[in-house]
Formats: sequence, C-alpha cells, structure tokens
Amino acid sequence: MASTQRFSGYPLPREGPKTQYTPTVDKNPVLRGWSLIIGAKLVNYSSAIAQATWTNAKFGCVKDIPELHQYDWRLQPIVTPLVPDGVVQSKAEVTPELCQRQPKDLAGRFHSAADYHELFKSGKLTPVEVAKALLRIITRGQNPRAKYESAFAVTKADLVLAAAKKSTERYAAGQPLSVLDGVPIGVKDDMDVEGYTSHMGQRFDPSNPFFEPATKTIWPIAQLEAAGAIVVGKLVMHELGSDVSGCNPHWGTPVNWNNPAYYPGGSSSGGGSALSAGLVPIAIGTDAGGSIRIPASFCGAYGLKPTLHRAHTMKSSICVVGPMAATASDLAIAYRIMTAPNPDDPIQGSFGLSIPPTPTTKKTIGLCRNWFDQSSHDVLEVTWKAIYYFATTLGYELVDIDIPYLVEGQYAHSGWALTEGVDHQRSRVLDPAKALSNLNYCNQLLMTVGACSSGVDMIKWGQVRGLLMEHLAFLFKKHPNLLIVTPTVPDAGWKIHPGDEAYGFSDGNATIRYMMYIWLANATGCPAVSAPVGYVDAEVGEGKLPVGLMAMGEWGAEEQLLAWAKDTETYLNTVYEGGRFRPKDWADVVEIAKSTE
Repeated sequence: MASTQRFSGYPLPREGPKTQYTPTVDKNPVLRGWSLIIGAKLVNYSSAIAQATWTNAKFGCVKDIPELHQYDWRLQPIVTPLVPDGVVQSKAEVTPELCQRQPKDLAGRFHSAADYHELFKSGKLTPVEVAKALLRIITRGQNPRAKYESAFAVTKADLVLAAAKKSTERYAAGQPLSVLDGVPIGVKDDMDVEGYTSHMGQRFDPSNPFFEPATKTIWPIAQLEAAGAIVVGKLVMHELGSDVSGCNPHWGTPVNWNNPAYYPGGSSSGGGSALSAGLVPIAIGTDAGGSIRIPASFCGAYGLKPTLHRAHTMKSSICVVGPMAATASDLAIAYRIMTAPNPDDPIQGSFGLSIPPTPTTKKTIGLCRNWFDQSSHDVLEVTWKAIYYFATTLGYELVDIDIPYLVEGQYAHSGWALTEGVDHQRSRVLDPAKALSNLNYCNQLLMTVGACSSGVDMIKWGQVRGLLMEHLAFLFKKHPNLLIVTPTVPDAGWKIHPGDEAYGFSDGNATIRYMMYIWLANATGCPAVSAPVGYVDAEVGEGKLPVGLMAMGEWGAEEQLLAWAKDTETYLNTVYEGGRFRPKDWADVVEIAKSTE
C-alpha cells in the first residue's frame, strides 16, 4: 500500500536516464610525509596547480552529462514529512520495547542505556560512580596517560560530576527523568555544548574567538541532557570533518579497539572509538559524507544519518546531526529524544513524526547489483549472507533497481562538500585570507583545491542532485517502503600507514572508494543507517574487522530504518556464526565503576 504521508519539497517522481554503471580509476597523487608538505605548499602557491588538481579529481565531469539541461538545480535537498491535518505536533515516545535489556549471556554483549538505568534504579550503581570511573580512564593530561583518552578531546570534570550528582539525587528520590537519566554519552567536537570549546579537530588557537567555550548547547544535545543523559566529553574528530579515515595529527587518532592497526573511520572517529571500547552506549556525530556511518561500520557499531535537518537545521545542504550507538535500541532511543521538534526552528520544527512500520508493512530491499558488487570479496560474502537471511527468514522482497550517474554523482557530492568546507572554514576565522593558517597540511591542500569551484559548478552539481532526487522519488513510489541496501563501505578496514600520525596524509583515491555508497544519502537528503552484520579476518594487527550493511530509505523513513537495524541486530546476535565480537580491550565500565572509590 502506498504511503499517505504528505511532504513539503518532495521531488517529481521521474525515472532518470538509463545509464550503465562503469566505475572509473582515480589517479589522485597519494601524499604523505614530505611529499604532503611540498604538495600543500605548491597548491597554495600556484592557482594553476590548484586548478589542475581540482580537474584531475574529476569534480567537473558532470558538465558532460547531456540530460542535465532538463533538470532544475536543487541547492538544498530539503524534503519535509508534514504533520497530518488535525494532529498536534509532538515528540516521539520512547516505547517499552526499547528499554528491554539484552540477555546477560549474549555473546559480545555491550552495556546499554537500559542496563545503566536498571542498575541506577536498583541502587547497585550510581551515575556519580560511573562518571568518576569514566573520567579516570578518558581524561587527557594524566600521568600515566589514560588508556582510552584518544577518543575524547576534552572532558570537564566539574560539569560531568555536577550533572551526575543531580542524576544520582533523582534516582534516590525515585524520580529519574527517562531511561537515559545518568547514562554517559559523548558528543563530537563540532557541536556546541555549553562550557565546551568546539575545536573542529583543529589545534586550539586562543587568539581566535571561535575557540571560546559555547554559551548554549545545540538543540539535539540539549534534548538528550533534558532526558538526563550526561555528556562526559567532546569526542575527537578528523580535522574539519574533511576525510573519512579519522587520522588527526594534532589530537592523535582515536583507537579502533576492534583492531588498533586500522583507522576508526571518520570524521566522527572519537565516537566510533568510544563505542568500540564500551565507554559510552551512545555517541552523537555529524554526517556530511558518511561521517557517522563509516566509523560505525569500521568500529562495529550502529549509526543513523537522519533526513536533512531532521534533528537540527545546519548551514549545510549535506550535513546532519545523528546518533551512533552500541545497540539498535539505543540508536532508536537517542534518535527519538534528540529529534523532538524545536519551536524556534521553522525547518526542523515542522517535521512530522517518522512512523514505525506495522507488522503487516511490506518489506522491500532494492539492490543496484553492479554498484553493490564493487565491494571486496570478503565484504560481499558477509553482506550477502545477511541479505539472504532477510529474504528467506524475515520476508523481505528483493528487487533489482538502477540508479543513473552514480559515478558522476559521487564526484559532484565530493566537490560540493569541499566547497561548503571552504566557506565554513572562512567563517570561523577573523581574517578569511588566513583561513588555512591553523590547519594541517592535508586540509591546506583540500581547502585550496575546494576554493577552485565556481558558481556554475555548484549549479551543475545541483542539477545532478535534482536528477537523482527525482529518480529516487520514482523508485520510492514504484516500490513503497523501499530500502536501498549496500555495504556501508566496500572494504572492511583502512590500514594505518606508519608515520601518518606526524602530518596526516592525502589519498583521494582511497577516500573516494570508501565513500562509494554513503554519499548518495547526503547528496539527496535521504536518511540511512549502518549496522554490523559480521566480521572478516584482518591482514595486519590483532582482532577482527567489522562489516557494516547500510540501508537508505525515503525522506522521513527513519523509523523504518531503525526497525531494519533491529532486524540486523537479531541476525548478528542469533544467526551469524559466533555472534557479536567484543574487542579484547573492551572496557567494562560497570565493573570499573563498582570498584571506584
């Protein structure tokens, strides 16, 4: 049955041109060490070299698409599911099934919000004890260094303990605010939290007012805090969020505790690291090009990229605020609380609730097979087993779909992301002519190349977006409740290269490959979720590499995606051989807290 949901800004459902998916070979120079330093300086010195680098990256290839003149440009892919007539705007309810604890003997079990909530209610543990235990193992500047400090840029013990004390008092009075009361969470270092500086992954510059502590917490984080969640610190990120490895020469790269020889993914790298270590059950990230979903995949966690502006209206046409979590239920809890309508935000505040599917809702998985099959053999083996289970056991219908201009669309998204990045960075300095002065060499190069984009390029990229949105609308109308499923990333992990910690590195070829699937949701504003469905053996280091499967849905279909994520969790926990894997150095925060003085 077709949905009765009404939208504002919904694209014209129109099938796009028939095109053959033909992946190209990228030939961007790989730069690290002295070659990176020299390359960054050359690009900054010569506009001709910068333009040649931009052209070599294929950002201008979309101008060769013959059908583009038929499409209007979409500079903002805002599609808003509306509140039904006669219905009062409301926030989503945290329903009882989300607060159920997983079996204690479950393989690879991670602590959930429900676990903390029950321990706090019973008096076996208090939020203050948990906060003290965490601060001891995540706070920087200790001697010896805290084992898990790489995930967190800054912790504020006074703020954390004050919030934990209030939560402890509420539990003592039998009046917890919600299942999240007293539960520790982390927030990516590009979102304002009162009392904290947002470094955006950069080194601190005391002369720049941008680095002054925030005086107000952004809406989605404020909603989590209003539910009692305790922000225990700001999470490290890839500088400016400009790449997806998570490598950060200044703050240090957060550890992927599944296998420390591999990057955690980015740019929400600290969130992936903190979740893989068991430090928090929920981390809040941002996602302009897979920055929630890629670290979730690399680190074996769950990550949701909501519909554009669903949680918070950002100065971006591709970036969103969204949750990462250790369990599918915690992902849903965080999403429902943080997306409460904001009465002071005319865009975010106008979103109608995402409606969970009913037991009789038809479940359809769309597979663009030529695109899907670009993944490595081991990733394909793991993901196809999961899809087979969905089809044969859970009743998902598999349909073949085609999506035009996937290669060109990805280059358009990459060019757009870089251009937005240039504007954002210039707005964060007193003198735009010195916008690069505080950046690492990788970003000096990227921002200079991104500045080569013209207004005409933006229009052309907007037309590609319009084409893709109309084609997706066509698919969603043809196949109601369609989920477009791919691997989250085509390769299970990204090996750390010795020496990259000193200066970082630039490998546009690898970046484009790792973003092969995730960009489409950002470019079109659709929601998407990544969930772990298995593991593969690593080439180096100790520990398995998680494999993520991703589903992208229609605008506003977050609850459908969360239900799918729950199905994947059931598969991983009960069907996949060996079940969920928990890293060797996973921190049992509950037991640590019980022994904290």
